[in-house]
Amino acid sequence: MIKVNFKSHNKEIYCNKGDNLLEVARNSNIFIDAPCNGSVSCGKCKVKLLKGNVDSEKTLHIKDDEWEQGYILACNTTVIEDIEIEVPSKLSSSMHGMKIEGSDKKKDKQIFDRAKNIIETHNLDFKTNIVKTYIEIEEPTLDDNLSDVDRLERHVRNKLGFNEIDFKLELLRKMPIILRENDFKVTITYVKKKNKITILNIESGNSEDKLYGVAIDIGTTSVVVCLVDLYTKEVIDKASSGNAQIKYGADVIHRIIYSTKKDGLTKLNQAVIDDTINPLLESLYVRNDINKDNVVTLVVAGNTTMSSLFLGVYTDYLRQEPFIPPFLKSPKIMGEDIGLNVNDSAYVYLAPSVASYVGGDITAGVLSAGIWASEENILFIDLGTNGEIVFGNKDYMMSCACSAGPAFEGGGISCGMRASNGAIEKVSIDKANLNPNLTIIGECEPIGICGSGIIDLICQMLLTGIIDRRGKIYRDLNNKRIRFNEHDIGEYVLAFKEDYNLENDITVNEVDIDNFIRTKGAIYSGASTLIESLGMDFSVIDKVYIAGGIGNNLNIENSILIGLLPDIEREKFAYIGNSSLVGSYLALISKDAKKKLQQIGNEMTYVELSVYPTYMDEFISACFLPHTNIEQFPTVKRLLED
Repeated sequence: MIKVNFKSHNKEIYCNKGDNLLEVARNSNIFIDAPCNGSVSCGKCKVKLLKGNVDSEKTLHIKDDEWEQGYILACNTTVIEDIEIEVPSKLSSSMHGMKIEGSDKKKDKQIFDRAKNIIETHNLDFKTNIVKTYIEIEEPTLDDNLSDVDRLERHVRNKLGFNEIDFKLELLRKMPIILRENDFKVTITYVKKKNKITILNIESGNSEDKLYGVAIDIGTTSVVVCLVDLYTKEVIDKASSGNAQIKYGADVIHRIIYSTKKDGLTKLNQAVIDDTINPLLESLYVRNDINKDNVVTLVVAGNTTMSSLFLGVYTDYLRQEPFIPPFLKSPKIMGEDIGLNVNDSAYVYLAPSVASYVGGDITAGVLSAGIWASEENILFIDLGTNGEIVFGNKDYMMSCACSAGPAFEGGGISCGMRASNGAIEKVSIDKANLNPNLTIIGECEPIGICGSGIIDLICQMLLTGIIDRRGKIYRDLNNKRIRFNEHDIGEYVLAFKEDYNLENDITVNEVDIDNFIRTKGAIYSGASTLIESLGMDFSVIDKVYIAGGIGNNLNIENSILIGLLPDIEREKFAYIGNSSLVGSYLALISKDAKKKLQQIGNEMTYVELSVYPTYMDEFISACFLPHTNIEQFPTVKRLLED
């Protein structure tokens, strides 16, 4: 056996000779950011070899001076002898301190209240079919010696008007003790089904006031859990963290590929259930002094891949033509079926998907956005690890998914990172000296740049004359922040290491810019193609709703200037928060909203962009700043001509 000492984690691991270093770290629960899932294409899993020798090769992602210092890519390294490794703090902490949008309580309330108002305005009831009732059952005697179950059933029939009860074995096991703890005075939680009830929980004494549900948004990057009082319909508390599946790849394609490996599907399922959702649930229970058995219903929304991995369902056919998902509608699920830290009999409902790449997060988002009830033409754009778009109103809804990649979460960018402490989230550049002014999450030293910061940066680089409309850095600039490497690739220095006591400068290069231009081009061309498929153009849009993690800090003006969003009246744009979570919340507190959510899933039309005749031409045209056809951006044209 070979010893690997992760000095940065004070942890010694034993593995076999020939093992991959990234897999050794993964198997030992040492998080190393690897957005490309070990395909040696992103260069993010850079670690430092302190002692020993490994079998590794230098790649374009490692500079000459870094190679001399001992930096290697974990995914491209084979362990051959005892070694000592240091994982840079930004690689091992990017899941922690992640900035989850919508964490402001005041803003939260506004977003949830807006969605509730849509439900109320359209006469949908805020009722659920789950009831909690305190009952006092006649105690047994020698003359009245019915079994505990028959005694309970008799009371339910005579006092509550239901002919039959149903329950799981676990409830039967605890029933004899609970019935006698308080002289047959108990509280039952049940689901009404015509003349029959299914009992979910039985508690000693009167606990009618404790009844809870949970709404969950499973994002590719982050997961948010929302605890709800089913009586008041109020959000009690929220908890969020990075999705622990991140260690297996930044996007759904890399995770699907990993799921096909030995034990890959099991590891991905455990990562989201055991390592992400259950700890979040436990934190909510502790903070609010809640027993998990009082959590009796859940609504979960995620893209089609996340929903499948949440259930442990094989996903590989999602990425293979003709792109067939394993399911669209939610199967019947209870908490114990998937190991959730809730009441074993809790009902778990998955928001319906539409297609392989338009999932329950989008149907839930459409529910909360109110597109299904709107007279106006609404363009809905979800900017996350994936890019999904919906256009329509109460009469029709068209949807598509864009191959945007993880750039909005910092993936594909050499110094990119997720929105966590140390991430540059806003940038302005002084045109006179080309020095940047940085806004950093956590008000600490910068360690990278996140999606909103990248948009600002590219916009500022264009306006200050650092780059041309192709995203190429001008060669004749005489400035210390502009330089070119041995491969003649230009880069701009956002932060010099000497100024912030960093190991390396924070830079953005022409390859990064090109990657982001393709990402924004995918979104714009997707929206353009979707609307064009109806014989319309952007002029018919009445409102644009932006959802997703990046939205809260998205500068609309800058996003239009680089060609991410259409050049229309600015007052038409609005950020609607985590629409997936809000839609899940609405389906949790309202049977009618849940029915509407199912209807949205059934009725939304999906457009497969990859086979749409004009999409590729539109995509190529959009891979420019802001667009090859500048006439589509009249306000940007005037600005650039000034």
